[in-house]
Amino acid sequence: MEIVCLDLEGVLIPEIWVEVAERTGIDALKATTRDIADYDVLMRHRLDLMAEHNLGIDEISAAVATMRPLDGAEAFLEGLRERFQVVILSDTFYDITKPLMRQLGWPTLLCHALQIDGGGALVDYRLRLDDHKRRAVKAFHMLNFRVLASGDSYNDIGMLREADAGIFFRAPPNVEREYPEFPVVRDYDMLLGAFAEASARLGAPAPRKGSTK
Repeated sequence: MEIVCLDLEGVLIPEIWVEVAERTGIDALKATTRDIADYDVLMRHRLDLMAEHNLGIDEISAAVATMRPLDGAEAFLEGLRERFQVVILSDTFYDITKPLMRQLGWPTLLCHALQIDGGGALVDYRLRLDDHKRRAVKAFHMLNFRVLASGDSYNDIGMLREADAGIFFRAPPNVEREYPEFPVVRDYDMLLGAFAEASARLGAPAPRKGSTK
């Protein structure tokens, strides 16, 4: 049994906070997990900027409403689901992703939640679990899944290392240089092929104790 774990932003959709930065003119909001390895530092930076400029969930929702998945993402997911179970592991937030998930056909998404006050201001954020991408892969292993994974940022490294095969998708040069152990692909056909190749190379998953086969 095999499952593919994918990052969301940069792999299936554009970076949401970059779009917010473009719409608001706040260039400092363009920083992402491709730039800052410590996720809490990044989110505190974002929350502080939103508060400083008196912006909240309405401005993020307005930006997301104009966004589309990356070209080819829907067809890629459809092809991937024909062969593998697919789960998206992301450090985004349920509060802002619904329009994009609808366009992608409602794939399974495991992510976090924002804390929003009655006026729509972003008060804080709540992680589902620290290091949740890596720990999700570990949990899938315990469920007797072999895991193939792809991401593009610093916050994907734990997931890629824990997986049976980890692949970068359009990772930026700084991330590629720091983690040369992961192969890099640039388009969806290559990624689908890389997953198929990894699956064939790894062979049939060995049955665990207690299996009926």
